[in-house]
Amino acid sequence: MISAATLPRLVRQALPTLQTHLLSPLWQEPRIGIVHLGIGNFHRAHQALYTEEAMLAAGGDWGICGVTLQGDVGKRDALMEQQGLYSVVERGPHGAKVTVVRALREVLAMPHDQAALFARLADPAVRIVSLTVTEKGYCRDPRTGEVALDNPAVAHDLASPFEPRTVPGILVAALRQRHDDARGQPFTVLSCDNLSHNGAALRQVVCSFARQLDPALADWIAAHVAFPSTMVDRIVPATTHAESVTVAHAIVYQDAAPVPCEPFRQWVIEDRFPAGRPAWDAVGAQLVDDVTPFELAKLRMLNGTHSTLAYLSMLGGFETIDAAISYPPMRNLIHAMMTEEIAPTLTMPASFDLSAYRDALLERYANPALKHRCSQIAMDGSQKIPPRLLDTIAARIDAGQSFTRLVLAVAAWMMFLRGHADDGTRYEISDPLASRLHALAVSAHDDPQALMDALLSVREVFPADLTAFPEFREALLRALRLLREEGARGAIAALQ
Repeated sequence: MISAATLPRLVRQALPTLQTHLLSPLWQEPRIGIVHLGIGNFHRAHQALYTEEAMLAAGGDWGICGVTLQGDVGKRDALMEQQGLYSVVERGPHGAKVTVVRALREVLAMPHDQAALFARLADPAVRIVSLTVTEKGYCRDPRTGEVALDNPAVAHDLASPFEPRTVPGILVAALRQRHDDARGQPFTVLSCDNLSHNGAALRQVVCSFARQLDPALADWIAAHVAFPSTMVDRIVPATTHAESVTVAHAIVYQDAAPVPCEPFRQWVIEDRFPAGRPAWDAVGAQLVDDVTPFELAKLRMLNGTHSTLAYLSMLGGFETIDAAISYPPMRNLIHAMMTEEIAPTLTMPASFDLSAYRDALLERYANPALKHRCSQIAMDGSQKIPPRLLDTIAARIDAGQSFTRLVLAVAAWMMFLRGHADDGTRYEISDPLASRLHALAVSAHDDPQALMDALLSVREVFPADLTAFPEFREALLRALRLLREEGARGAIAALQ
């Protein structure tokens, strides 16, 4: 038995001995051309891998500088001790494939490395700033789409614009540097978050933030900076000790930052890159004029059912997605939800087969090797419920169609906010509005009507026009009563 702790650390000098775990033995160290904000597991298993493949296919200086935004010096130090190297552990039903990735050249941690970050962002060689910071990282007012001026971190950045802490603050400060440079060449800002129309949403936040500081700068950003939208898809769970063990056995080096993922991946990108881009299209990414149809399909079919699985599972006692979907009534529910309630709301290009997409999703969920924890997917529900479920319900209402399964998912989220499963097991709620939502849920004293009334009053989640719709309220109350009386498993069985 190999112990990872006793092995030498993964570094670039080891690469000649790792040929079978590299995408190609051919490699020329690139200059840094991309700064990525939010250097988490998803980016390292998705965009960074695509970028390395693109450089191998067509060259280019697209090395990545990754940035942690939460002061995570541990992640920075671990990756830099490995000179940016890390392993991607692709777990499928037939085993694990380990790939050592080389595209990451530098890691910085804010606010500790602020000077280094802004020096990097001022470098004309950096032509793309990408980000995976989750919905809450945008500091966006959900009602207006503008920057949330009541956010304390935003207020700090407006008062101290040269010491920013937020994503909008960092981007505006960096774009100000580019604007003030005589050459005036902006970088492209590439959102890779699960947010509807993510490029347009980020553009609005950034411009509204800049307008608070300097209207002329805001006008320049609006006129000259590209914010292409994207759709990204790959299931990337949190790293566990199992990944360290798998990597140690495969490469016989210690990796402090391995990343697990599924075999499937997808990336659809609006092709608007005035300063250039890697040849992502040469390695499987789809470059399109409009990402909206693909984005909606993923948001509603995958993300919507993922959230449904997560909240019903947290109540019903399933720890992982594969365990949940292996329960036949749950699989039947998710299959019917996608087929009968979600797919009819989508308009896809003729080449896109929604039934095949549905079946592929069910197969991915059932991957026994991935162990994607439901508690991870259940995070930040107040940010996820509106685009993943409520928008689909609104589309069904507009079409005069039923939404029984979709509304059960919303009801499960409401019940989840009580902080305990059907059997009494307690869990933590991770959400930007956690304390407020939990207090409202507890104050209802397990009364479905009181729970519904309390949570429907949260305007950050539920728009007034939807909560005023009688059929929505009636269906939601029925679902809450069903969950209260039968529990999650009983409710799922009742909808077969």
